Amino acid sequence: MTERVTGELFKRMIANAAAAIDNHKQEINELNVFPVPDGDTGTNMSLTIGAADKALASVNPETLGQATELTAGALLRGARGNSGVILSLLFRGLSRCVKDMKTADAATFASALSLGVDSAYKAVMKPAEGTILTVSRIAAAEAAKASAHEENIEVVLEHALEKGYVALADTINQNPVLKKAGVIDAGAKGYLYILEGMLLAMRGVVVVRNEQSDDIEQKADFTKYTAEDIKFAYCTEFIAERKNRTDVNNFREFLDARGDSVVVVDDDEIIKVHVHTNAPGVVLTEALTYGPLLSIKIENMHEQHSEVIEMPSSAEQNQVSQPEAELIEMKAYGTVVVCAGSGIEAVFRDLGADRLITGGQTMNPSTEDILKKIVDTPSDIVFVLPNNKNIIMAAQQCVPLTSKQVVVIPTKSIPQGVSAMLAVDGFSSINEMSLQMTEAAQRVRTALITTAARDSVFDGIEIMEGEYIALLDDLLVSNGFNFNDVLDEVAKRLCAFAPEFITVFSGEEVSEDDALGAADRLSEGIPGAETSVIAGDQPVYHYIISAE
Repeated sequence: MTERVTGELFKRMIANAAAAIDNHKQEINELNVFPVPDGDTGTNMSLTIGAADKALASVNPETLGQATELTAGALLRGARGNSGVILSLLFRGLSRCVKDMKTADAATFASALSLGVDSAYKAVMKPAEGTILTVSRIAAAEAAKASAHEENIEVVLEHALEKGYVALADTINQNPVLKKAGVIDAGAKGYLYILEGMLLAMRGVVVVRNEQSDDIEQKADFTKYTAEDIKFAYCTEFIAERKNRTDVNNFREFLDARGDSVVVVDDDEIIKVHVHTNAPGVVLTEALTYGPLLSIKIENMHEQHSEVIEMPSSAEQNQVSQPEAELIEMKAYGTVVVCAGSGIEAVFRDLGADRLITGGQTMNPSTEDILKKIVDTPSDIVFVLPNNKNIIMAAQQCVPLTSKQVVVIPTKSIPQGVSAMLAVDGFSSINEMSLQMTEAAQRVRTALITTAARDSVFDGIEIMEGEYIALLDDLLVSNGFNFNDVLDEVAKRLCAFAPEFITVFSGEEVSEDDALGAADRLSEGIPGAETSVIAGDQPVYHYIISAE
């Protein structure tokens, strides 16, 4: 008979709950269909409650309040998936109810369960019935009802579980998604397994982790779904440090307008978010207004759906199918490129650049601008190509501002950036790729031709407004009102390096005929080099010339 829950008992309850959900996680995975068939609810719940078990394992809580506070904090930071976040909310509310208590009786523990349900409902923008929310609410209500005349917490929890399983059976009728698949709610069943583990701890029984059973009684029929059933493609989860803004209600509304399955949990230090959206980058950018991002996880649910459909059955594999991935990276690495001009942008897109930032000479993007694109890039490893010496430092400031691994390749020009992109093989290590890209960039000579905007003195040379000026690797090599003379000097300087390839990017105000004429003149001055022309449409520079 258990009349009071102590901190030490609660620690054993969490340990049992973690073992119970772990023993049944594959069964729950096979049930999962809401909101899409991604098959990972059991794993997510197991990892979530497992985080609390680990946090409590090394301490001996003196009070129930201390034990529940540690549990709530660990669950919040370790929550995986929609089900994991909701689970963390249920325990967060429970913790708030008993935070100052040494122990709790049946009535107080039942109230704590109810407060946990309230917290979960408030955090979910559009609570759907026939889910873990429904079952936890009904179970908590029954616990409160039983505690009115029962002091034995074991009996109170027994009543809650009995009523919870009745509610679980009805989830198939409440939720059209579940009915279509012919299963009960996965998260709800996982929650009841957790309560069962907690009840066994009260009875002095230790739940032992065992091998996963191959006998799956129920399994969702994913073949009834198509990719078109998935309205929002990216399951996006992240933790943001609560640093710049405090009110998260506006953020909830922002998320609700851009996706579904929105869950927002916050405490004094962090904000944890789960949302399904088609614009994860927009969501993450908004999150940055609250503070630095501590962790990010993005899963492509279209791809998950296809993997589940195509995966052989358990019988075919002669083992339990485990389609879920603890962390699915959309790409092994990504690239963010600073450039300007539609033609140049097209070149970088063709080379595989993930995100482009409009910028360059006279329009240097800020660290925040670059950081937004880094966060928006679908990879945990991001290479940044500033392509301008005045942007390199701003890019480097992004490195400590995100949990992603950011590598800034110090490219000083568009030609260097193009060469760096061409050097990427996708198979080498990050350090090797960084070295390859840097070395490739350094092999390129860049010439820039533009018009002086005003009278000035540059490197001791007087320049008059309207003159053509040519820079080679940032050094002034020619100036004058005769364009051909300036171009000839550029050809002469480049010829000294014996380049094999010359690429001419023509600016936004340069005609096709003029660009071809300039290329031909360069070819004459640099015999043996293969010359090509690209309509870069860049501002400021009439020509950007790459020699390699």
